Amino acid sequence: MLQRKFDRIVKGFFPEAMDAKDTSIHYLGKMQIEHGIDISKVLMATSVCSDDINVPSTTFFNVLFGPFIMGGLGGLPFVGQTGMTAFAHHIPDDGSAFIFYGPHIGITLDGELGKMYRPRQEDTGNSCGALMLALSRLQDQGYRPILNDDDYQQMKLEESLLPYREEVLNSDNQAKAITDATYDIIDKKIHEHIKSCKDEFPVDKVTLLGGIIINTDYGLDDYFDARNFEVMDLKSL
Repeated sequence: MLQRKFDRIVKGFFPEAMDAKDTSIHYLGKMQIEHGIDISKVLMATSVCSDDINVPSTTFFNVLFGPFIMGGLGGLPFVGQTGMTAFAHHIPDDGSAFIFYGPHIGITLDGELGKMYRPRQEDTGNSCGALMLALSRLQDQGYRPILNDDDYQQMKLEESLLPYREEVLNSDNQAKAITDATYDIIDKKIHEHIKSCKDEFPVDKVTLLGGIIINTDYGLDDYFDARNFEVMDLKSL
């Protein structure tokens, strides 16, 4: 019953979103059937937020090798070119590479985005906490993040979002808008790192699945709003 209610609420904001488990089945099938990829030899990398709530979001983790973790706060691929190169060097012989990426956002049964009930907590909390913190700070027009070693990832996340500040603040739903903006940042960075490191890959193709993870309640399936699925031909880059 609750899952059906969440389904209606989630699709009010993300009409194309799928149950996260169904997402895994759907795209693993596409990889095998449409692209002839042997999923028994696929190394998975993730560039999703380091928030613990994202670990059980899909069954990719149960099927593929890995994951090689690229993402930090907000899901940005903080491992950079060195991390992308390391991932490339870890791909199984005669295997393939798969990168799952994007930010996440919570939702409640009341339809509040940016919030969720976490396991064993009575009150709602932020999801994504890093993005909702960034939003609260960017709402102050005089605020500018200052990079520092003690909070580098959060400051870098906020710096990356500065070009989107007005778009986010002028939107009808700021929590969704900052999540959408973060997806764009992650997507761009992943493509840039692959292009710059393409010669390090022992394979010709890399599969990408990017989108937004939508966190529901504890014990219920999350959702995934796919924004990009592609099998990149590294030789054409």
